[in-house]
Amino acid sequence: MEDLQPAPRFRPEVFFRVILVFLLLAAFLVAIQCMGGSIKLMGKETSEALFQGVKNPFAALAVGILSTVLVQSSSTTTSMIVALVGSGEIPVEDAVPMIMGANIGTTITNTLVSIGHVRQSAHFRRAFAAATVHDFFNLMCVALLLPLELMTGFLSKTAIFMTDYLFGIGGGNFDSPVKVGVKAAYKSILHGLESVGLEGTPLALTVLAIGISTTFVCLVFITKNMRALIVGPLEQALNRSLGRSGLIGIVVGVAVTVAVQSSSITTSLLVPLCAAGILSLENAFPIMLGANIGTTVTALLASAAADTSAGLTIALVHALFNLLGTLIFYPIQRVRHIPIRMARGLAIAASRNPIYVLIYVVGVFILMPLAGMWVFNLVEG
Repeated sequence: MEDLQPAPRFRPEVFFRVILVFLLLAAFLVAIQCMGGSIKLMGKETSEALFQGVKNPFAALAVGILSTVLVQSSSTTTSMIVALVGSGEIPVEDAVPMIMGANIGTTITNTLVSIGHVRQSAHFRRAFAAATVHDFFNLMCVALLLPLELMTGFLSKTAIFMTDYLFGIGGGNFDSPVKVGVKAAYKSILHGLESVGLEGTPLALTVLAIGISTTFVCLVFITKNMRALIVGPLEQALNRSLGRSGLIGIVVGVAVTVAVQSSSITTSLLVPLCAAGILSLENAFPIMLGANIGTTVTALLASAAADTSAGLTIALVHALFNLLGTLIFYPIQRVRHIPIRMARGLAIAASRNPIYVLIYVVGVFILMPLAGMWVFNLVEG
């Protein structure tokens, strides 16, 4: 007679840790929304003004980066670009570099999240590598695809060709319950602060302070609890499953991003998992690529039924850019390891001296686009 295996015991500690992780994740998402919302309060008008009169493609790329850094949302930047294209102020060809710039600018959220681990060297090294691998991938994509687009116009021409067949066949809006809940919580915080008399810059700075402080607190406890829950066989099984095929990670990234309707949220959630050592950088990387693709799905659904074809064309450009970048760089092992090695090298330097974080953020997201705009305006002038 076979011995009966005892039924798994209910462990209250595990149950409460799971509940706590979900509550912390909810607070973390609201904190990210607060950070983006506060910068949007301060920078939206400036961001819109940046697009006026931009003709040079390299200046357009810089504008896409700066605008997205200001509003902390590539979706917002893309919406502004769509509006300008739809009104006839800029042609689709001129808008393509702006879309590419938006892809680079949106990754600054990950970098800000990784700074929450700066006091723990090993955690920070893994977190910063997870944050910047996305940057290096997007920079590589732009370095290859922007010159090709300028020489051949293949992205804009392909998107226009596809628009002729897809425009008007359907579409719709998808309101993610996660996004709706996060926005509702953010608006409650905003209304609460407004009710005590805060407005303008003081309001934006207060919301930013709430977002930053809440993010750091949540990161500490999410990392601690996730490590306690997943350590051991479950951690090994997770990495083994994702390590079997990068396609699994890409599908996970697409699904999560479509669910939360934000690539920044998806990639920011990966940072504490990598920081705790739960997820390896190699296995997190394809999830980030999936997030790049997933962030275009909502715009495609909505723009397919729009009154003008410009929105669909720009949405297709964004989707094609991310799809082609993944198809070009990910399948070849040596190539896909380039951004991983670059991110790890920068993370090691930053863990030894945090000044590299400041140099990197200011250099990539502020000085580089500003210098690009200045140089090419000088050449044109």
